[in-house]
Amino acid sequence: MVEFSLPAGSEPTEGKTHAAPEGATRVRRFRVYRYDPDQDANPRIDTFDIDLDKCGPMVLDALIKIKNEVDPTLTFRRSCREGVCGSCAFNVDGTNTLACTKAIEDIKGDIKIYPLPHMPVIKDLVADLNGPYAQYRSIEPWLQADTPAPNRERLQSPEERAKLDGLWECILCFCCQTSCPSYWWNGDRYLGPAVLLQSYRWIADSRDEATGKRLDNLNDPFRLYRCHTIMNCTNTCPKSLNPGQAIGSIKEALLARR
Repeated sequence: MVEFSLPAGSEPTEGKTHAAPEGATRVRRFRVYRYDPDQDANPRIDTFDIDLDKCGPMVLDALIKIKNEVDPTLTFRRSCREGVCGSCAFNVDGTNTLACTKAIEDIKGDIKIYPLPHMPVIKDLVADLNGPYAQYRSIEPWLQADTPAPNRERLQSPEERAKLDGLWECILCFCCQTSCPSYWWNGDRYLGPAVLLQSYRWIADSRDEATGKRLDNLNDPFRLYRCHTIMNCTNTCPKSLNPGQAIGSIKEALLARR
């Protein structure tokens, strides 16, 4: 039987426990990943018992309460609190999702919160996303057209505009990217589902005139074809988008071009 082990110094240890205030009657337990690069120690899992009668309904509300009232050293990203910015993407209860739209009551048992998987951790729940952002930059995600711009906007028919639905809504939270086993093993060369969905957003745009260049850029055994249609990306997307389908559409466009 194959046995897997974590690298030395990476296996989390049991951390601190913070009990709920005396008299709390509706308590939920949060198990939060902690890592401080300034300390020569393994990551740890801290336990926080939170009184839900004095906390908002979402996982992000609990994290904010922990930081404000229990442990100010807890570090995480967040911004809009409305599922728009993608900042608060974590692994919650074993699934990559947005903490601001994940209801506490939808989780059974202890609420376990970790940073996005298979990414370097800067501190606590903050993953290093420099790699995915560099890959996003490499696809040149902006409108490219040689035709002179009209006096007003570049027009589309309703049918042309409809082709962008399910693509433009991506908020680059990278929940799909970090749930993809192909990206785990080949993240240095495979662009990953989030970046490929963004690529197809411009390929499908009737106003863009760089389709040939974009397809040339993607026609690579690793950049595109490392996708094995596992569909973790689609299953975990908090915006209910379908990166797997977008990747399939890119492959179809390349096949049609031949």
